[in-house]
Amino acid sequence: MENPEIGTSASNRISTTSWCHPAHKIHRFTALLLMCFLCFGSYFCYDTPGALVDNFKDDSHLNTSQFALLYSIYSWPNVILCFIGGYLIDRYFGVRLGTVIYMAIVLIGAVIFAFGVYVNAFWLMILGRFVFGIGGESLQVAVNNYVVLWFKGKELNMVFGLQLSFSRFGSTVNFWVMEPIYKWVGNYYAGYERLGVALFIAALTCLISLVCGLILGWMDYRAEKILGRQDEQANEEPFHLKDVLHFKSVFWLVSVICVAYYLAIFPFIALGKLFFERKFDFLPQDANTANSMVYLLSAALSPFFGILIDKTGRNVMWVIISILTTIGAHFMLAFTFCNPYIGVISLGISYSLLASGLWPLVALIVAQNQLGTAYGICQAVQNLGLATVIILAGVIVDKYGYLMLEMFFLGCLFVSLIAAVLIYIIDSTGNGILNMSPSMRESMKESNDSDETANLLDNEVESEREETDSTRPSEALESSTPISQRDVAQSQSDRIRSRYLAQILPNSNIPDRQ
Repeated sequence: MENPEIGTSASNRISTTSWCHPAHKIHRFTALLLMCFLCFGSYFCYDTPGALVDNFKDDSHLNTSQFALLYSIYSWPNVILCFIGGYLIDRYFGVRLGTVIYMAIVLIGAVIFAFGVYVNAFWLMILGRFVFGIGGESLQVAVNNYVVLWFKGKELNMVFGLQLSFSRFGSTVNFWVMEPIYKWVGNYYAGYERLGVALFIAALTCLISLVCGLILGWMDYRAEKILGRQDEQANEEPFHLKDVLHFKSVFWLVSVICVAYYLAIFPFIALGKLFFERKFDFLPQDANTANSMVYLLSAALSPFFGILIDKTGRNVMWVIISILTTIGAHFMLAFTFCNPYIGVISLGISYSLLASGLWPLVALIVAQNQLGTAYGICQAVQNLGLATVIILAGVIVDKYGYLMLEMFFLGCLFVSLIAAVLIYIIDSTGNGILNMSPSMRESMKESNDSDETANLLDNEVESEREETDSTRPSEALESSTPISQRDVAQSQSDRIRSRYLAQILPNSNIPDRQ
């Protein structure tokens, strides 16, 4: 009984116009900034092998297949653990504790991987990437929950795009700075020890992200008390694992896009440095710059694309457009020798647009108490595809070259296009909410609310008619009963009030006045 009072008194003490109040724009912007930095360290360390691919081959003597295994082993644990991680957030951990736990696992994995490189033990490198992967994707699920919790509504598309792209911007910064860091470390170390020390420095970004997670957890705890969120969550029905069986078919098609589309993005970036060096004769630093353009453009454009989709809606339409432009970008990179920056820029724009339009669809499809599990499933199936395809991509490059790899990427994109068109068809035959404009969604919500009120009043009138009909046989005896007309009206009014409140608040026990 004490906590609600504390939350109420805290809310009364802090004005809604104060930047300290969780509903204030500055406070929410600070929370958004921390959400963006939560995954920055994870994505920075994820692509350190890609930024130093030549050095891994020269210093650690890895072939392309072994190098690809460093990426695929990251994805393997998340085939299952990502789904479990989302379920644990929904059912046991909660978003705050889950975020801190997963971020700590990411930091431990980054340190193990750096140590494995430092002692040139390939099995230890694999172990480090495995542990790193256990926390990495589950962390993204937790951050998605944070985003929906703080920004569900008209800002959701913009915030999703900004958060996802800023996290990916960590990979961009990685491609920019890891080569200079490696060269600087060369003043003190040589060989694989030089590479290991550079990776230890990179792991510091995960420590910074962990600190951001702790601060955001405190802010969310405070916001929960002030806004009374714990009361709303207490009234929600707990999520059960069997509820997954009742997810709509549209959700599973969104999961297909999460797999098929991103298979043409992440493996390309993982092996992109060598692609630009071999096909376009780029120097290593120039190849890193071109390879990082996808994430750079995504970070720069996602907020604007998010605002665009917040204003226009039509999420499914934008997803289809982004897939089509991605197909054009890969076609240009595969079959032409045009300036590769044209293809890479198109790829970055398309990736940014899809991220802003696709991920908010999940929040429109499933209930809020199921979001952690739903996002976990999306991440899990995505990692199932990445775990197998990155290994396959390394084999394709070693045996057949990059042209066949681009053909494979185009095939994946056509699968994602088919899934997006099916979503459009299924949504159009239903209520069409996934491809509505914001005003249409708001009108539909108001209409549903009006229908619920109307149904409630209709049920009340019907109940009163039945009660009146049942009392008609005894009307002949009313003349002998000394009850005034005013008492009868008051009694009927109290019964109507009691039944009305009982339908709105099913757990309330409000007796009829007699």
